[in-house]
Amino acid sequence: MHWPLFELTLRTPRLELRLPTLAELDALAQLSTEGVHDPDKMPFAVPWTDLPPAERARSVMQFHWRLLADWTPHDWNLQLVVFLDNEVVGVQDIIGRDFALLNEVSTGSWLGRRFQGQGIGTEMRAAALELAFTGLGAESAVTAAITDNPASNAVSRKLGYESNGLVRTRVRDSLGYEQRFKLDRDRWKQHRTVPAQIDGLVPCLPLFGRSTG
Repeated sequence: MHWPLFELTLRTPRLELRLPTLAELDALAQLSTEGVHDPDKMPFAVPWTDLPPAERARSVMQFHWRLLADWTPHDWNLQLVVFLDNEVVGVQDIIGRDFALLNEVSTGSWLGRRFQGQGIGTEMRAAALELAFTGLGAESAVTAAITDNPASNAVSRKLGYESNGLVRTRVRDSLGYEQRFKLDRDRWKQHRTVPAQIDGLVPCLPLFGRSTG
C-alpha cells in the first residue's frame, strides 16, 4: 500500500482512532455543525467554529484533505477521527515539525459537544501520546489551549503535562491568553494510566521520518 496510514489504528478501552472513510469524514463534518462549544465563548485561537454550519462542515473536510496532501516525513499532521461504539465523536491531531531532529510532537483536538464530559478527551489524548512516545520514540509532547478552555487544560494536567508559559493571543476580536504545556517522556510514564494499542504502524514509519529497521 502506497499510503499505509489508512491501516494505522489506535485503540483504548472505549475508543478507536484512525483515518476516516469519506462517509466517516462527512459524519465528522456534520458533527461540527451540531456544536463544539458554548457559542458565547471561543476556546480556540483559530475561530473556525464561528463559520456558518455549511461552511464549517466543508472546512472540516477540506482541512483533513489538505493535511494529507501536504504531508512530508519532515512536516506532518496526523488527524485521526475518534470513534466510540462505531460512532464519530471527534478528532485528535498529532503533529510533527522537523520531527526527526526535534523528537517532539504537538497535539490538538475537538470533541462534539454532546460527547463532552465523559472522559473521552483524556482517553483520546492518551492514545495520541502512546503513538508519540511508544510508537514513534518522541522525547516530548507539547500542547496549548486558550485559558477559557478549562476542559482541555484539565486533560493536560491529568496526563502529567507541566505549564510551559502563558502567551498573548487574539481570541475573536479581543485579547486572550494561551496556556502552553509540555510533557517529557519520564512524566508521561508516571501518568500513563490509559492502556492503548497501536496497530499497523511499521509500514507507516518512513512517512513519520522513522526507520523500519
